[in-house]
Amino acid sequence: MTNQIKNPYLKLKNNILHLEDISLEFLSEKIGTPLYVYSRANIKDSWNRYYNAIKNNNAMVCYGMKANSNLAILKEFVNLGSGFDIVSGGELERVLSVGGDPKKIVFSGVGKQEWEIKNALESGIKCFNVESEAELYKISQIASALKITAPISLRVNPDVDAKTHPYISTGLKENKFGIAFKDAFDCYKIASSLPFIKIIGIDCHIGSQLTEISPFSAALEKIIPLIKNLIDNNINIKHIDIGGGLGITYKDEIVPDPKDIVDAARFKLKEANLNHLELILEPGRSLIGNSGILLTKVLYLKHSDDKNFIIVDAAMNDLIRPALYQSYHEVQQVKARTGQAREYDIVGPVCESADWLAKNRLLTVKENDLLVIESAGAYCTTMASNYNSRVKPAEVMVDGSEYYIIKNREKLSDILKFETTI
Repeated sequence: MTNQIKNPYLKLKNNILHLEDISLEFLSEKIGTPLYVYSRANIKDSWNRYYNAIKNNNAMVCYGMKANSNLAILKEFVNLGSGFDIVSGGELERVLSVGGDPKKIVFSGVGKQEWEIKNALESGIKCFNVESEAELYKISQIASALKITAPISLRVNPDVDAKTHPYISTGLKENKFGIAFKDAFDCYKIASSLPFIKIIGIDCHIGSQLTEISPFSAALEKIIPLIKNLIDNNINIKHIDIGGGLGITYKDEIVPDPKDIVDAARFKLKEANLNHLELILEPGRSLIGNSGILLTKVLYLKHSDDKNFIIVDAAMNDLIRPALYQSYHEVQQVKARTGQAREYDIVGPVCESADWLAKNRLLTVKENDLLVIESAGAYCTTMASNYNSRVKPAEVMVDGSEYYIIKNREKLSDILKFETTI
């Protein structure tokens, strides 16, 4: 093996990579490739890191399910006691279908549609994270028609630079998310006057794949004076939602423990005499990102004077993060080989130059070898498409020596059945 294995649930036994006690060669023979494979034990360990941070701390975790919304994974988090951060009516339906508690659901997103608001109100969710004044009026209108009081918080944009990729930065004033900090107090005053609106909290989210605590602390330093001003003006705040965004290790990132973030938040709230507020966190990537891998097979090797390519059966439609964010994922060989390594770009069959999964990797490979793309649990299958009329991969959960297919591989008939000819 040329690269260091960073996922503790990937083990090399007799020159073959295993996920826990299941050989990846075995899974490829049984189910085929491309294949997403998740570790149930790793999911539980990731959850326990957050649970240890929030227990006895008047805090709640709402899994940011846009990271991975497979029903089996959602059910795991339901069983572990998690709440959910949703951004669509479809995500609400997914959570409810696996027995999620609506009183633990917060609904974010800048473009909530009428049917989504109605369904959320009738389901009895914990809170809407309102992202504009126009949305606030819309929720009040729908809640009044239904005669159901809508619990809301305002997502306030603190204009804090999370120092992350611009596509996953959400807390700057040029981002589409949230209500501008300078407008937040007036918007709360409007909310307090609207019928069937109940203010219960304040929310902020500054970005994703954060590797430092300082952006969280900077956001709190902006938000806390606003909270005190609201309380002084008889606007009751019961919770503060500091969002998610904690990163994972893709390459060599050193990421804080969730407890560090909770402790830092509690310190600042206590300092401001606001320690009575419930603390809500919305982690997504850090709960699931390093619990999944993408297994893919080498189709062809292509060598030239300028560049060497490994062409695999996975593509940008299966894992778009490298094409979209220029992101890095570790690549491992399932079967260790000896011999002279070459530098390769790993690319897929899609008819796009952007269709690459990794660049400039030293590997010793042959056709039909299996490769593992690591850290593929978050923002991979949820962002998959049928581009080039390619079917989406199957998904499997490994639990020790057992495995469970949690999503069947699509068939071509599946992606044609909703279309008609004239």
